[in-house]
Formats: sequence, C-alpha cells, structure tokens
Amino acid sequence: MESLIAAVREQGEAARFLAWPGDFDLDRGDHVEEVHLASGAALEGFAGDGAGGTYFFCGEGGEDRPILYADSEGGAALVAIGLPELLRLLLVAPWWRDCEACTDEESRALAAEYLDDMPDLVARRDRAAAALGLDLPAQADVLARLREVAVRMGEDFVLIFTPEGHPYEPRIRN
Repeated sequence: MESLIAAVREQGEAARFLAWPGDFDLDRGDHVEEVHLASGAALEGFAGDGAGGTYFFCGEGGEDRPILYADSEGGAALVAIGLPELLRLLLVAPWWRDCEACTDEESRALAAEYLDDMPDLVARRDRAAAALGLDLPAQADVLARLREVAVRMGEDFVLIFTPEGHPYEPRIRN
C-alpha cells in the first residue's frame, strides 16, 4: 500500500484542499514547544496548521498509529487512529477545530459558514477524497468518531509541556 503522505504530496487537488480549508500542511511538523507523552511513547510531528498547531504520530510504526493534535494555546487531543481517519476528518469537517462540543448541529452551522465562502467546497472535497482513494463517511459519523477517540482513548495520550512538566488541557471533553 502506498503511503498516504506520499499520495497527498503527489495529488495536487487533494493537497490544496487539505491545505485550505483543511489547514493541514505536511511541511509544518515541528511543534513550537518541547513536549512529550506522559506514557513515554514516541511522538513524531508530521504536519501542522497555520496557527502553530501540530499533528503527531504516537508510538512506533507507520501511518496507522494514533494521531494527537496539539494547538499553540496549550490544548491537545487524540483525534484519529491512523492517517486515513485523520484525512477523512479533515475532508468531511475541516472546521473541526472550531467545534467546541463536536456535535453534528454545531458542525452543520460551521459548514454553512464555510459553504457561504466556498460554494464549491463539497465538489472539491469529493475530488480530493477520490484522488486519495478515500471513501467519506457522514459528518455525524466523523464527529462521533472524533469524540470517541478523544474522550475514550485519549486519556492514554496525555501531552506534557516538557520544561514545566504540566499536561496540556484536553481539547475535546466529554
């Protein structure tokens, strides 16, 4: 199986959609602060966003590892188990960072704002997903999965600000 990271880099339309509105940049893998996982598991920054947030692979392995997102304000959450799941989240609900409760209703309101600004958003998203060979679940399913991963599994992935030994605040709460 081809690397999805390589596929994103090779598929211009997918890379453009993930860059905006997805705010996902494979050239921004360095986090602004020194951090580590409380468990001691490996942490590998591989992408970031324009506001200084970083996506990290957790543990050892390939693109199927758990993925933690840390923002630049001291918040962090486990957001996906594997790169395909993360890319589906970014394709279906690129506004997820603005969802405080991660509910379908909240996401629909944010989606309406994005669609006002980008009427071709759905068509661009569908072309990006096809280029990457990803099927897209419903928005409600993506958000339910995000909450499940962040709340139920996320407690095993606590990010620590290394210089002070303080944990990041959970970005998504039950």
